[in-house]
Amino acid sequence: MAASLGCLALPAWSQSAVPGAEVISVESMETTVVEVEGAEPLPTKPLRINTGLVTIESDQQQADQQTGVITALGNVRIVYPDERVVATARQAQYFSNEGRVVLSGDVDILQDGGNWLRAEQVTYLVDSERMQAIPAKGQQVFSRVVLQTLPSAEPAKR
Repeated sequence: MAASLGCLALPAWSQSAVPGAEVISVESMETTVVEVEGAEPLPTKPLRINTGLVTIESDQQQADQQTGVITALGNVRIVYPDERVVATARQAQYFSNEGRVVLSGDVDILQDGGNWLRAEQVTYLVDSERMQAIPAKGQQVFSRVVLQTLPSAEPAKR
């Protein structure tokens, strides 16, 4: 039986063609356009609606109001639709006073679009959006990042 508690924030990492991972899509998207005088407008990244919703499924969950620590144990699965992220681990802890998330034990973080991170432990600092991945002893961290580039602009005609 899985418990669910929706309050973790995770980084913008993860998957598309990874076996067993689901693709998350955000239905309501808008596109912004950057305009430069005398040039064709260039589209930028789509704007996403940030709901702040995070779903956590696990065998056990507990929250300590005094320490501000939320812990999920066993078969942890975190879904963060705002960033199109699905993460799995054996344990997840959110240290709300510090704005720190620690995933440990066979961590996989997958994001729609092709990004993927695999490590034994991942620490994410929410406010600074920084992440550290640590491998299991004798192994390496694996990551796959799809680099996004803007279309090259043609020189202006004179």
